[in-house]
Amino acid sequence: MKKAVVVLLIALVVLPSAFAAGQADTKQAEKKVVQVFGAFVDEELRRFEEAIVPFEERTGIDVVYEGSKDFETLISVRVEGGNPPDIAALPQPGLMYNFASQGYLVPMWDSLLEAVDANYAPVWKDLGSYDGVPYGVFHRVNAKSFVWYPKKAWAREGYEVPTTWDEMIALMDKMVANGHTPWSIGIEAGGATGWVGTDWVEDVMLRTAGPEVYDKWVNHEIPFNAPEVKEAFDIIGKIWLNPKYVYGGTNTILTQSYTDSPRTMFENPPRSWMHRQGNFVTSFLQDDIQANLEEEVGVFPLPSINEEFGIPILGGGDQFVVFNDRPEVREFMEFLATWESGEIWAKRGGALFPYLNQDLNAYPNEIERSLAEALVNAKVFRFDASDLMPGQVGAGSFWTGIVDWVNGKNLDTMLSDVQKSWPK
Repeated sequence: MKKAVVVLLIALVVLPSAFAAGQADTKQAEKKVVQVFGAFVDEELRRFEEAIVPFEERTGIDVVYEGSKDFETLISVRVEGGNPPDIAALPQPGLMYNFASQGYLVPMWDSLLEAVDANYAPVWKDLGSYDGVPYGVFHRVNAKSFVWYPKKAWAREGYEVPTTWDEMIALMDKMVANGHTPWSIGIEAGGATGWVGTDWVEDVMLRTAGPEVYDKWVNHEIPFNAPEVKEAFDIIGKIWLNPKYVYGGTNTILTQSYTDSPRTMFENPPRSWMHRQGNFVTSFLQDDIQANLEEEVGVFPLPSINEEFGIPILGGGDQFVVFNDRPEVREFMEFLATWESGEIWAKRGGALFPYLNQDLNAYPNEIERSLAEALVNAKVFRFDASDLMPGQVGAGSFWTGIVDWVNGKNLDTMLSDVQKSWPK
């Protein structure tokens, strides 16, 4: 009899706990997960994850983000190997073109198209389309045509912001005469090493050849080794390949991370005095500089070279595309098409967003507010050429060509090699 009572008591204890465990397992199985893979790492990864918390809390959907410095290589391996993420954040439209042309991507659906049409300028929908079909939703975007400098150090030396390319060269020579090194340049970026150099080429192309020739170059209506392209490299080479003008010379250009490069301006004394980079550069600066951004950091547009073309804005951005079509994936993509998905990141700084209904007052300082306004209202805006070119060029031979050229490869040979790599 006692044994029966004991067994009964054990059953009463075990059964509820087993039932509860079963409920937990069921709830866990029911939890919806969206896998996202992209190039955001380190601080950018943290800020993106913060930005999507409201979506996760509101929907109960768990968005698992994975970032890699070798994203451009790994995403192709995963897709071609039959293991794509649900969503990928592609820095290069060229990668989107490749995946869309092979039938890997899910086109935008009606409700997502409505959100994009209502909340973006038409250029962003065009940039997210392949063969007339929209695929990509832009989220974090950037404007790149800016030169940053240590404001207090400049004030002490009496340096003034140049408004033309010739004035900038004169300023560089004045800095050298004062024992200062004008530029900090670093193009190391893991599997993406070289992209910083492509931005320089593109900015100069827009200022020397103009936007129409730039568009022809992007679309391969003129060859990669056209005279206009070589002229841009020649102009850049007068800066990059002159050790008086660049901190650490070509060796540092090749080995210094693009995230570390701007920090040399804010050492005491500065090791460099200018840095050309996009608006996101502020998130790479030292903590004390970020805390006093308006007091410590100055910025001006990369000056014009040919007055006819003025000062265009070169930009880029990350477009999110879908590989696996499920309701929770669609729900997250529609969230990314809203200002809510960017507002938290905008408040933290270091990123711009393309939404027409965004609140510019959300940006944490006047510098970023002015850059965001310039991006949204730009009269001449062109997307990063290397991001628009076929992936094997824009994220391949163009990047490696920059590295080879800085390493001493003949310019004509390098440009011809990139031209040969263009897909037929």
